[in-house]
Amino acid sequence: MEDGLALKTMKGTKGEERNTLDRKVYMDYNATTPLMPDVIQAVTEAMHEAWGNPSSSYVAGQKAKQLIDAARLNVAMMVGGRPEDIIFTSGGTEANNLVFHSAVSHFQEAQKQGQEWLGENSNGVDTLPHLISSGVEHDSVRLPLEHLMKQRVAETTFIPVSKVSGRAEVDDVMPAVRPNTCLVSIMMANNETGILMPISELSHWIKSLNQKRVASGLPRILIHTDAAQALGKVRVDVQELGIDYLTIVGHKFYGPRIGALYVKGPGLSTPMYPMLFGGGQERNFRPGTENTPMISGLGKAAELVSQHWEQYEAHMRKVRDYLEEQLEAAFGKENIHFNSHFSGSERLPNTCNVSILGPELEGRAVLSHCRHLLASVGAACHSDLGDSPSPILLSSGIPYTVAKNALRLSVGWHTTQQDVDLIVEDLKQAVSQLKTS
Repeated sequence: MEDGLALKTMKGTKGEERNTLDRKVYMDYNATTPLMPDVIQAVTEAMHEAWGNPSSSYVAGQKAKQLIDAARLNVAMMVGGRPEDIIFTSGGTEANNLVFHSAVSHFQEAQKQGQEWLGENSNGVDTLPHLISSGVEHDSVRLPLEHLMKQRVAETTFIPVSKVSGRAEVDDVMPAVRPNTCLVSIMMANNETGILMPISELSHWIKSLNQKRVASGLPRILIHTDAAQALGKVRVDVQELGIDYLTIVGHKFYGPRIGALYVKGPGLSTPMYPMLFGGGQERNFRPGTENTPMISGLGKAAELVSQHWEQYEAHMRKVRDYLEEQLEAAFGKENIHFNSHFSGSERLPNTCNVSILGPELEGRAVLSHCRHLLASVGAACHSDLGDSPSPILLSSGIPYTVAKNALRLSVGWHTTQQDVDLIVEDLKQAVSQLKTS
């Protein structure tokens, strides 16, 4: 499958001439990715050959179980974990919600057993669990945490990212920790700026802190990272990251729209509490008859990542860097601002968040005048903001007048320099139209 997404159509004229319309170049891979051919084949074969219930004893059912087991192994290998640490979910949103539910439920259960972690102003009343996250998280993290606060089930502190580094710095997380803190959830890579968060550094500090907390009778702080944007782009290894939970989203790395959750020793060394109750699938942590075709496709996509991620990373970085060079050459350094460039911070190899400066050049207006480029101004979950700039960029210190002109350009595994040349020319003509209109 080519990333160029060349769209052809017939143009009816008197002479029945056939014309090829403008080629479309997709550069919104941080939003979603197409299925790889091998993934489509895995899904299709599972539909034909493994349609049985995986819990049954007949051939079609046993075939389904074998595919699920193989997929679980492939997903585990992709993140450096064990098969028994992988729980399949409907997607990243469910996986994230499952983490928060588990952390809060574990805290509440410990309180019922007499382990009271009283806050400064608790007056003897059971303390609510406290969670820490960053101010630039995906809505599937931010909104559940806000809901827990609204329902007075938990307290949450959202740490602002540094306007210098674009990261949620460990030095800013440290002062937010309370006696009743039970979870820190920080994304591995931001979906708009592409900035990589210091997860390993954070985990190292929390593990050291946990030794002191346990000795003092305080709850252990669990660590979660949403790795949706990182997988298929950079190395992801749960051992190196040192986390307890990691969210996996298939459609971000050329897989189907389901997900998985890595849990380090689910129900044993790491708390895991189901949100659903039913037939006992996924070791009772996520019951419901398994979606064999989608799970098989997820496993195949994970296998491709494990085999080729270094090649993918190098290719995307080369194309992304070429894109930024061509943008500078086309518009001049003084007329553009790279919103994904932060001093001393690493970022995803595929992400270029850029603003073409000028009062008439708001991001949505520029895209609406493009003939070839398919991209976005920010996260898909913020598409209802209208002409308002991205809150993620504003939180990262990007000035309002710059942020409203933002374009998020994210390349894929097969995006070419020829694609880049085409969309840079496309942006030039779009800007020219807007300036003269």
